[in-house]
Amino acid sequence: MAIGYVALVLHAHLPFVRHPESDYVLEEEWLYEAITETYIPLLKVFEGLKRDGIDFKITMSMTPPLVSMLRDPLLQERYDAHLAKLEELTELEVEHNAHNGHIRYLAEHYATEFNEARQIWESYQGDLVTAFKQFQDTNNLEIITCGATHGYLPLMKMYPQAVWAQIQVACEHYEQTFGQPPRGIWLPECAYYEGLERMLADAGLRYFLTDGHGILYARPRPRFGTYAPIFTETGVAAFGRDHESSQQVWSSEVGYPGAPEYREFYKDLGWEAEYEYIKPYIMPNGQRKNTGIKYHKITGRGLGLADKALYDPYWAREKAAEHAANFMYNRERQSEHLYGIMQRRPIIVSPYDAELFGHWWYEGPWFIDYLFRKSWYDQGTYTMTHLADYLRAEPTQQVCHPSQSSWGYKGFHEYWLNETNAWIYPHLHKAAERMIEISTREPEDELQLRSLNQAARELLLAQSSDWAFIMRTGTMVPYAVRRTRSHLMRFNKLYEDIKIGKVDSGWLEKVELMDNIFPEINYRVYRPL
Repeated sequence: MAIGYVALVLHAHLPFVRHPESDYVLEEEWLYEAITETYIPLLKVFEGLKRDGIDFKITMSMTPPLVSMLRDPLLQERYDAHLAKLEELTELEVEHNAHNGHIRYLAEHYATEFNEARQIWESYQGDLVTAFKQFQDTNNLEIITCGATHGYLPLMKMYPQAVWAQIQVACEHYEQTFGQPPRGIWLPECAYYEGLERMLADAGLRYFLTDGHGILYARPRPRFGTYAPIFTETGVAAFGRDHESSQQVWSSEVGYPGAPEYREFYKDLGWEAEYEYIKPYIMPNGQRKNTGIKYHKITGRGLGLADKALYDPYWAREKAAEHAANFMYNRERQSEHLYGIMQRRPIIVSPYDAELFGHWWYEGPWFIDYLFRKSWYDQGTYTMTHLADYLRAEPTQQVCHPSQSSWGYKGFHEYWLNETNAWIYPHLHKAAERMIEISTREPEDELQLRSLNQAARELLLAQSSDWAFIMRTGTMVPYAVRRTRSHLMRFNKLYEDIKIGKVDSGWLEKVELMDNIFPEINYRVYRPL
């Protein structure tokens, strides 16, 4: 009999980026890259496991912005065109490198990969949400929700209605999408503050994920550390991240993705090909960008990009199998050790950003595939589970008060509140006050109702933690600043128009077209609790 559980949890999230007002916006490609490099490869893994009779179990959040974008006809159409460009470029690369053996081999590898992506994309008519849902329906995949727009909840807690809106709108959107209420939630950035669990319980949620120290510093101190969930007094369970298994994958020093056999992320054909040749496949204004076609491997530490050796998918796949076996071995030993101490079956919760697998770590989906296959066939020490199944199997847990925490730098809120992004919060707080104020109004007509609902959407979109995160990382900062300001400006115009009873119907229609997330939203969600 197995003496432990391992729960792999993937957080699939992207900020809501959709620009119908423009023919091309680079940031929309965040979604297209994730579809090609992460979501379709994961579906391919799940399909293969199911086909081969492996009863895999995995938990995966699909955030409301991601679900909304994946189901958006405009973005589906644009992705189709994006994939067609990749297919065209790889065909050209195969022909262009007819006498360059290894590069041709790699070009053919990508041509096959993009062709398979096309087949999967078309087999689901471009609806990848339904594709993932089928695995939830067979209880292989547990899909959980997140904050409505991934708002950083501890920095909103002075406005409980704003926190409630992030949770309730997400739960309603989930039920509209998947036909049932969500059981669990990945707290945005795994950020928890004391009292949040009451709102989670009121929303009908059964469990949430937090960082390990949110459990380790709970009161009273949990007897089993992060190797069992704790129940809050509301009955909602909290699962903590396991540091050891996380480090083996995440760490830039000792993590698997740094192996020299793996593909080098930062050396891309879009930057290296001759300009006139690559021009049709980069940005319309002629600026270079990543294409996703990368011919080199990491090779070794300390080497410049110019010194990287050519990549070989065959040896990279072998290394992914080796790393999956190592991960399995370590979880077996960890389970045995913990079981000996705890005298009950531990659960090792291993959460990661989904985009790590495939986008940042190209071989990541192969690693997941091998891990499930090896765990199914080659060991009996632990059972791979998803979190809902675990709670059904182990309904008795210690009751504690979790500690305030996040999985950001230093473990608390510093990454989302610092000198690079502190300027946004007075504006967000003022907008929250105003939204709570107008939420008590009863609309005089259909136009005012639309305005009130659109104001709620604009506030939610402005609150996305992604914008503060980008400002802190220093990448794509102008875009994050622009998005924050534009949503706040739209919100404030709507607020002022509602207050004076004069709504610009033409302008409202344009804003509704651009920011069309949550079509069923009800602004009354912001009413005082």
